[in-house]
Amino acid sequence: MVILGIDPGYAIVGWGVLEYVHGRFSVHGYGAITTPAGMPFEKRLETIYQDMCSVISKYQPECLSIEKLYFTNNKTTGIDVAQARGVILLAASHAGLSIHEYTPPQVKQAVVGYGKAMKQQVMEMTRSILKLRAVPKPDDTADALALAVCHAHCSGSSLQKSILEKYKLLQ
Repeated sequence: MVILGIDPGYAIVGWGVLEYVHGRFSVHGYGAITTPAGMPFEKRLETIYQDMCSVISKYQPECLSIEKLYFTNNKTTGIDVAQARGVILLAASHAGLSIHEYTPPQVKQAVVGYGKAMKQQVMEMTRSILKLRAVPKPDDTADALALAVCHAHCSGSSLQKSILEKYKLLQ
């Protein structure tokens, strides 16, 4: 299974493509889509859409694993991220990818084994699982790879799915 992990944003969209076969990972590619702060917002969305289509075309993933949005203090930023997430989902849908959403506690549980793990623990465990020399930068890229690992670990196991359901309730 080839998985495209996405950490959505409008300034930086982290992405990572993994193949998961018989319990083993191979990294196909990872990086970030970036848009400059001064660019009109609709052009930022267009850039994200076009670049996402290019990543999908190049790596031909079967599915997309993306972070579920949650709002904390800044709802305006959250709305802008939701719009960027929308164009990412549109690109994935047009390419026929199945779409899977995970909350941060679900990712932490699937990658580290503890739903309240610290961000640095998740990034280091992702690096270790994928046998990378260093944690990818920017952090959004490492987060995207963690989302892909999460989906690989959770897509086939009913036990894992039940554990992740538990952590959905923690939000």
